[in-house]
Amino acid sequence: MTEFLPPALIMLAAAVLIGLTRGVWRTAVVLVAPLLTLYAVWQVPDGVVTTVQFLGYPIEPVEGSPVRRLFATIFALMAFTGGLYAFRQAKWYELAAAFAYAAGAIGVSFAGDLISLFLFWELMALFSTVVVWCGGTPEARAAGIRYAIMHLLGGVILKVGIEGVMVHTGSVEIRPMLSTNFDTWMILIGILINAAAPPISAWLSDAYPRSSPTGSLFLSAFTTKTAVLALILLFPGEPVLIWVGLYMVMYGIIYALLENDVRRILAFSIVNQVGFMVCAVGIGTQMAINGAAAHAFAHIIYKALLFMSAGVVVYRTGYNKCTEVGGLFRTMPLTAICGIIGALAISGFPLTSGFTTKTMISQASADEGLVAVYFALAAASAGVFLHAGIKFPWFVFFQRDSGLRPKDAPWNMAAAMVLFSILCVLFGVAPELLYRFLPYPVDYEAYSPGKVVFYLQLLLFSGLAFFLLLPMMRRTNTLTLDTDWFWRVVMRRSWLAIESAIRTVGTALTGTGARVQDRLRSTAQAYFGGAPRGVFAQAWPIGTTAIWIAILLIAYVTFYYVD
Repeated sequence: MTEFLPPALIMLAAAVLIGLTRGVWRTAVVLVAPLLTLYAVWQVPDGVVTTVQFLGYPIEPVEGSPVRRLFATIFALMAFTGGLYAFRQAKWYELAAAFAYAAGAIGVSFAGDLISLFLFWELMALFSTVVVWCGGTPEARAAGIRYAIMHLLGGVILKVGIEGVMVHTGSVEIRPMLSTNFDTWMILIGILINAAAPPISAWLSDAYPRSSPTGSLFLSAFTTKTAVLALILLFPGEPVLIWVGLYMVMYGIIYALLENDVRRILAFSIVNQVGFMVCAVGIGTQMAINGAAAHAFAHIIYKALLFMSAGVVVYRTGYNKCTEVGGLFRTMPLTAICGIIGALAISGFPLTSGFTTKTMISQASADEGLVAVYFALAAASAGVFLHAGIKFPWFVFFQRDSGLRPKDAPWNMAAAMVLFSILCVLFGVAPELLYRFLPYPVDYEAYSPGKVVFYLQLLLFSGLAFFLLLPMMRRTNTLTLDTDWFWRVVMRRSWLAIESAIRTVGTALTGTGARVQDRLRSTAQAYFGGAPRGVFAQAWPIGTTAIWIAILLIAYVTFYYVD
């Protein structure tokens, strides 16, 4: 019977129960529900499980396949680890929203038609916005509004594309397509908005750091990776995605290097890492699709580990910026070690999961003769090592002693970090454990001597460059804006200008209205005021009245006969 139970419903039910339970029962829901969901994920067989009719279209809310199961697995695992990390620190409504958010991601994973995909997509947008608002600050509320606007825009664009496909093809089936017409372009753009593809990516770096330390963990995992899955299912081999991915890769590196806020550094690196996946989907070969799926799986783990490490720092110190912390290794060794493992994994260091998945994507580009793409991705790995691999742990845990002596992570946060640290190393040392779950058979050896030496040289020279340039890399208390300037500068100034114009027009109209009102009042007073001033308020002699009646009768008769 479990194969007919959509796994997303378990997480939705858990979200409701979190609000209805207290104490140990709520903790049990937070920790057990994701494991039940994980079990249900692996009970879903390949092919369509459930079909219902809606307006003449077959709706398939649950369809199994290896790539769908892989993404649903890591989403359920992320929900468990995130719940373990957050259940003692987060508010109940934040946990409930996060679990509903995870339910939407799992629903997207198994959606067998475009309508189901869109509904779960909007469920994610709704509850992820709530997670942002749970940051509880005015900045979080403002960022949440901007976040919601962008995702509603993406949803509208996606819906336009889906409706166009329905009208022109008569089908809502999820199948590979190319951006050859308006409908498919709308679907592609709607997905890329959720993938945080520049220039429409500021919602990510704006909102994620404004959420709570626990909320940013959940936000880092679901939205962008469901977009990658949608691209794998709908647009494998779309050439434009290669260049979009490369742009994302370089964009994320540049802005992460400029950033001061520790969680904004990690947020920009999400854009960078998703760029690897988007590029792989654009290549479209079996090796590339395997690489995109594997890298998404590994990325959720090591990026969550980095956000957990940064979240502990924020939770214990109350500070977000590199300029405010430093030397925390002294009292937070476990948090520092876990953060370093995540930093090595995101940099693609050998014996970590990031190495095995990144090199798979690079190899796919080399196999297709895309030499420029290969070297661009290799250079990007070095760039990632500069910002997430070295900059984040160096400035936060080492270098200048800030004088802060916070406690290390609470036991539940520590357990979550240790679990994901083990997985980062496990999938790096034994990548075949991950390969067996990929959508296509894997014939790839990550640890060839030439490949290992090449990447070690690249990373070590990148590290050397960092420390040689360290005197020039002074930490400054700044905020770097990317396309977020549109919200913060252009839109603000435009709104202030519009508000000023409205106020000016209103003032002018008020003045004109006042003058008209005075004129009408004086006229009314002149003709209808009290005696003896008002013309029509005066008592007229009978003769005068008879004369006026005669004049009116003559005028009436004249106009009657003339007409």
